[in-house]
Amino acid sequence: MAETAEDLLLDSNEYLKSGIHIGTKFKTKYMANFIYKTRPDGLSVLNLKKIDERIRVAIEFLSHYEPQDILVVSRRENGWKALKKLSTLTGMKVITGRYPPGILTNPNLSTFTEPKVMVVCDPWPDKNAVEDAARVGVPVIALCDTNNQSNNIDLVIPCNNKGKKSVGMVFYLIARDYMKRKGLLRGDEEMPAVIDDFTEE
Repeated sequence: MAETAEDLLLDSNEYLKSGIHIGTKFKTKYMANFIYKTRPDGLSVLNLKKIDERIRVAIEFLSHYEPQDILVVSRRENGWKALKKLSTLTGMKVITGRYPPGILTNPNLSTFTEPKVMVVCDPWPDKNAVEDAARVGVPVIALCDTNNQSNNIDLVIPCNNKGKKSVGMVFYLIARDYMKRKGLLRGDEEMPAVIDDFTEE
């Protein structure tokens, strides 16, 4: 699993420190291709190179859209801090906590919104958002752990979607590279945030 730093978006030690590769004891057939091995304690370990590849694909895909056309959803609290920071830096729309029913499907609601792409932190607690997106034909990118199913998901980012540090790491990388691609950072300008801003309380 050791990769040289040049091959990855981030030094592999940074990735490993966040626990991004530690899955659950349960694995679905949908996630089998992303699993590197199963540890003696029964936890599945995700392939770091595949995690990195999928984050890159997600960034490339998202960079074709303006921030206001992207909706990022996290029912579970472990993603709230990362999403708020992502929104502050990039202008992407986020929903933290309970997903309001009908906001994609009912034009009569004052909160009605028409995103062109959706990102969810976990397709299980965020299933209402995923179902709404499928109904209106909006592509969905989802952070998926070893126990997730990929129904109605257009792009899976395999990762530990239970840990704050891991989820924060994914959104830090998305924010950093999205901002570069959209010209929100000039030249060698550093992103005005660090990984801890996405992960620490």
